Amino acid sequence: MRYSKAFIHTYYETPKEAETPSHVFLLRGCYIYPVAAGVYSLLPLGHRVAEKIKQIIREEMDAIDCLEITMPVLNPAELWKKTKRYFDIGPELFRFRDRRNREFVLAMTHEEVVTDIAKQFIKSYRDLPVTLYQIQTKIRDEARPRGGLLRVREFTMKDAYSFHPDFDDLDRFYPRMFNAYLRVFARCGLESIPIEAHSGIMGGTGSHEFMLPSEYGEDRFVTCSSCSYRANTEKAVGKKNMPQDDVSSVPPAERVSTPGVKTIADLKEFFNISSERFLKTVAYSADDQLVLAVIRGDFDISETKLATYLKAVRLELAPEEMLEKHGLYGGFLSPVGLPKNIRVVADDSVTAEIAFVAGGNEPDVHFKNVLYGRDFSVDEITDIAEVRDGDGCVQCGKGVLKIRRGIELGHTFKLGTKYTASDTMDVTYLDSGGKPQRVVMGCYGIGVERLMAAVVERWHDEAGIIWPITVAPYHVVIVPIGQKPDVMTLAEECYHRIGGKYDVIIDDRNESPGVKFKDADLLGFPIRVVVSQKLLQQGAVEIKVRKTGEVIICPTSELVERIEKVENQLLPNLTGLPFMDE
Repeated sequence: MRYSKAFIHTYYETPKEAETPSHVFLLRGCYIYPVAAGVYSLLPLGHRVAEKIKQIIREEMDAIDCLEITMPVLNPAELWKKTKRYFDIGPELFRFRDRRNREFVLAMTHEEVVTDIAKQFIKSYRDLPVTLYQIQTKIRDEARPRGGLLRVREFTMKDAYSFHPDFDDLDRFYPRMFNAYLRVFARCGLESIPIEAHSGIMGGTGSHEFMLPSEYGEDRFVTCSSCSYRANTEKAVGKKNMPQDDVSSVPPAERVSTPGVKTIADLKEFFNISSERFLKTVAYSADDQLVLAVIRGDFDISETKLATYLKAVRLELAPEEMLEKHGLYGGFLSPVGLPKNIRVVADDSVTAEIAFVAGGNEPDVHFKNVLYGRDFSVDEITDIAEVRDGDGCVQCGKGVLKIRRGIELGHTFKLGTKYTASDTMDVTYLDSGGKPQRVVMGCYGIGVERLMAAVVERWHDEAGIIWPITVAPYHVVIVPIGQKPDVMTLAEECYHRIGGKYDVIIDDRNESPGVKFKDADLLGFPIRVVVSQKLLQQGAVEIKVRKTGEVIICPTSELVERIEKVENQLLPNLTGLPFMDE
């Protein structure tokens, strides 16, 4: 490719709307063009990178016997109503009617369609297992698009769906997909950290996220200082300190007047005790049912954990009208003396044998000297606490948890029978004995444009992008200095010699060396070959490696061999990845 024909228009100013390094450099390098908030066109350079990422994904999917298909973005609403996600998902799902008044959605994922396909064709145990995948457009009405390609409304995703005769077969296949994901990300130049994750709207029995540590990431996850424990903060469990009093000497619970004292901060000052001595009670509406969540005052409630425990589709703070209907008062709630008809879920931290201060369930009143088991009890106790930086590790019992920020590169789910159950898509097969059995599913996703942005977040410097050679739009840029015929002739010879093996672009513009070098660095081509009058006299060219800055003066006759050596040094190392046992 010739630079003059490549539709590249670089910018040296940082765009005002750009928030992250990938957003800045992909805009400045003419890789993407914003069409609307969260909607981007991939320009020629961006398209080439995306296609190389797709090819890596295809190779790894095909290597574990996955079969590629294409499913429509336009989905009949009745499929989504069968799984109830039509009603459960909020405004993120685009819903509309066609000219014949039929209801449709724009797919943000394809479980419904692929399960409908499976239902039509999987009839016998001989048809299983099978894994279908696609690389297809997804649509999501994202409330807050940000970070360029990191959070968008229209995107390309590789989504795979595996179908199994039973859970054991899913468990045998799952490590193959898990390990394929590690290879995909490593081949793209990224060191991903697999972590335990919350399944969210996908549902299922278990899932993993693959995280790239980044200060610009929206996800938070924890790592242990002493063992292999890794988990999303929505899933992570920390070791809780459990202080203990001599409960035999704790006096009876005492009613205390606390006019205007509602918050933990106010209570700490009023009672002059630490936050762990308070019971924090928060009222929620879980699918329109009142639930009180109780936790120790030094912890915060994880609404994700609570919603998962409750199996609630919609969880939000209870409105005042709901509290008034049950004779309760915001700011003074507690599990002490509640009517039996109110559902209460408590974090296991409240079972500490200490004297608590708790709300009085009436305005301007609290109780002190409250003991679990004596003054109140809760039938439903589970972990609903947000993990904290510095919490102990429950897995090894020795390490300390550290909260880190990251970009989610991919997600794998053990869906189980969520979409094949009798009350959803109802997908069965006949086993070897002729008896009907429920099909078991797995689901696995990677966002292509997000992966592209993540590569830039990981590989850039002040000058621009540093593409890994595996996904670079062009492996080599040839930069002739000046327009003298002998320089241009040698540059053309190098272009044709290298072009048989590598993707090459020649900067044939009549621009200064400074402009050409600056653009090459911004665009992130892994290898730069400079042809100049001075080098020509030596029978040599200059090779510069973008990643390391290494400069090699190379005889023109050895150019291809030297580039091969540089390429071998730049190829990602796939050894030492945290593979799951297959």
